[in-house]
Amino acid sequence: MIIKINNGYLHYDKKGQGIPILFIHGYPLSREIWVPQFDNLFDQALLLSLDLRGHGDSFPFEGPYTMDLLAADCKRLLEEINIKQPILVCGLSMGGYVTMAMYRRYPQLFRGMILTSTRAGSDSPEGKADRDVSIQTVLEHGSVHIADSMIQKIVSPATLSLKPELIEMIHGIMAKTSVQGIVGALQGMKDRLDSTELLSQIRCPVLIVHGIDDQLIPIKEAEIMHQHIDNSHLVLIDEAGHLPNLEQPERFNQAIRDFMLSLP
Repeated sequence: MIIKINNGYLHYDKKGQGIPILFIHGYPLSREIWVPQFDNLFDQALLLSLDLRGHGDSFPFEGPYTMDLLAADCKRLLEEINIKQPILVCGLSMGGYVTMAMYRRYPQLFRGMILTSTRAGSDSPEGKADRDVSIQTVLEHGSVHIADSMIQKIVSPATLSLKPELIEMIHGIMAKTSVQGIVGALQGMKDRLDSTELLSQIRCPVLIVHGIDDQLIPIKEAEIMHQHIDNSHLVLIDEAGHLPNLEQPERFNQAIRDFMLSLP
């Protein structure tokens, strides 16, 4: 399904019934990463996912894709399908940055929040420089080169050695991402706001999920968020890296089910 935005479009999926959960993927991925959740949780929730600008099947708009812009796209999706009740928002990595931008702008939309493999802080000077290098790399060598360089780091060593079909799928998703989408996302992440001060202002229940073997965002970032968000619960998943929803879907899905049961 698609929604039109300006001169382009965003693809999204919708399945199930119950409390709405909006899943927001990371960079440079797509809504395809949420298949294990769509296959398992549809009996308890109305599941929604979208391809962010320039990712998956969505139109590669010109960047930068600020986190506020992507948050506004997510709100537009909810309006398009007439979701009026407060929802759960589950963001992974860059999707977590978008989730926090959504809460900053539209706190009334939230019944709860699931922050996965993400951090509240902004990029360090070194991190910003790395974004610039990645932008130049993708412009010169294309999306496949980014996929090749990330695949070793985005999953745990156990996943890398034991799940070749999953590795092939993840690599394919990243390689498919448009160059324009990668550049727009890198620009937006590089200049995103620091959300550390926002953490103490979050009033909805929050589930924080992090893979123990995450090589891209260290566990300490999840622990910092947990310390600063009053109504939060931290779940660490072993034998999982940056994509615990794909690497250990049973444990990830159970964490979401338990979280939904705990909601007031």
